Amino acid sequence: MKKFSIFALCAMLVFGLTACGGSSDDKKDDSACKVKIGFVTDMGGIDDRSFNQGSWEGIKKFAEDEKLGDDCITYLESKAEADYVSNLTQLSEDGYDLVVAAGYLFEDAMKDVSAQFPETKFLIIDAVVEADNVQSAVFAAHEGSYLAGMAAAMEAKELGSDSVGFIGGMEGPVIGAFQAGFEQGALAANPDVKIYVDYAGSYDDAGKAKTLAAKQYDAGAKVIYAAAGNAGNGVIQEAQERTEKGDKVFTVGVDRDQYEDGKMANGDSVILTSALKRVDVSTYDACKQVLDGDFKAETITYNFDLDGVGYPEENPNLSEAITKALDSAVAGIKDGTIKVSEEPTISNGGTN
Repeated sequence: MKKFSIFALCAMLVFGLTACGGSSDDKKDDSACKVKIGFVTDMGGIDDRSFNQGSWEGIKKFAEDEKLGDDCITYLESKAEADYVSNLTQLSEDGYDLVVAAGYLFEDAMKDVSAQFPETKFLIIDAVVEADNVQSAVFAAHEGSYLAGMAAAMEAKELGSDSVGFIGGMEGPVIGAFQAGFEQGALAANPDVKIYVDYAGSYDDAGKAKTLAAKQYDAGAKVIYAAAGNAGNGVIQEAQERTEKGDKVFTVGVDRDQYEDGKMANGDSVILTSALKRVDVSTYDACKQVLDGDFKAETITYNFDLDGVGYPEENPNLSEAITKALDSAVAGIKDGTIKVSEEPTISNGGTN
């Protein structure tokens, strides 16, 4: 009887853990989910302080607003491009109503997996996939980057320099649009500006980006704009180290407000401002559409009018003059008096 009692007790405990989801190996209890959202990161990881993190924050805010449990949303991190298809497939097989992929590198994987799971809804960010179950979110990043270029050139001038820098992740039309807007904004603010351009060749090599930032700061750049995902954290680190040694330099954040990420021990931040690319808005909108039964399998361009790009409301490091100039530029872009091209003019490793 004693042996039986111990066995029965253990069985009850095991059953209790299973019913409550107490074991990390148990299948999630999603019976109460009004909708299930799955997210796949690129190689930058979920906490890249940029693109992936911003996308996930939109999903988390949706879950919070709709009072969804933690079991109703999840993410999978991709360690290599070979993981893209398998991660998208896993979430689709697990019955997630919406599967989100962050980045244009998912384009081929999204085409393949969405065709295999026609009943699943998909959102791809920064690429266009035409299918009856795929929504494509693209951004007017060149317009938001125009503000970054203006702010960088104006601040550099205030610091006694005509030099600024741009560091991208991987070369291509998506990051090229960031570079293009930055170039045009900087030249509009200061026709004599010198713009250094370099690419890290990845979105996760912070060490390489830090080295490139050191090169540009050494050449005289006072403000650097990095559109490089997790690699951009190396630029922030370089700016922090130099500022702490007395060399006042700045960097411009990207995708989300990175002011807190740029803070140093004394509480000051090396983030001049941030060029917001509101991927969180796109993920939130797609989640809401799926919940409401109003999913749109189309391409949506997130611009100033859709709150897809812009700059933070609070910018402790911006002067009043720069803030007024940026607000004026936003109005000009909206009414069409300022036209911003998506084509960069400076080659990798060069200047204007």
